Amino acid sequence: MKTLKQALLMLALGIAGLTSAAAETPVEATVRKLVEPRLGEGVKVDSVVKTPYAGMYEVRIGSDILYTDEKAQYLFVGNVLDSKSGTNYTKQRTDDLNKIKFSDLPLESALKMVKGDGKRVIAVFEDPNCGYCKQFRKTLTNLDNVTVYTFMYNILAEDSKVKSKNIWCSADRNKAWDEWMLNGKAAPEAAANCSTPHEKIYALGQKLRVTGTPSVFFVDGTRAPGAMDVKVLEARMAAAAAPKPN
Repeated sequence: MKTLKQALLMLALGIAGLTSAAAETPVEATVRKLVEPRLGEGVKVDSVVKTPYAGMYEVRIGSDILYTDEKAQYLFVGNVLDSKSGTNYTKQRTDDLNKIKFSDLPLESALKMVKGDGKRVIAVFEDPNCGYCKQFRKTLTNLDNVTVYTFMYNILAEDSKVKSKNIWCSADRNKAWDEWMLNGKAAPEAAANCSTPHEKIYALGQKLRVTGTPSVFFVDGTRAPGAMDVKVLEARMAAAAAPKPN
């Protein structure tokens, strides 16, 4: 079993391009100096913030969070829940850290499916060899008035790249994708000189820390890893599109 230090080291090495948060208070800075060397060589703490609960300090490494006390004597790994309301404060925080700017997604490099008026919009990262993605694709067929941008994110098998290229290079990409994902009918072999955006999409997925498929992104920048049923998806789209309080 991996030690906490080993796990945190691997986490730190997998996170790049992240910068420290706003200026810390003197106490928070002291906690950082105390806790960072105790996490293992190579681990970089991105921020330390005092929380409003139990006098704990949030220690952020990328989009992952753990907690410590003022003397960095103890480390707490897990979720902080409000025992009365059931609110998961850790999940709220990690969801916020994982938000993206939807308008920055390179939608021209995605498959685009429009149903009905297309007013509701989501983006999905899927691998052609992903069973859960095929299940989720069936769920999407039950939606109306939606635009779905699908990024073919080849992470599960070497031949995912081949399947994605054949689909991208098809005369009707959306039809070829659905034929494969819903009916198991493979697209014809693509010409050798047909170029695809798949390396670009792979790099994007790594940057956004997409570690599994399907991964769904909503217009408010929130995400949902894994397949969802229609009711959950409808609720998430409605929440994403709802006006935010000032």
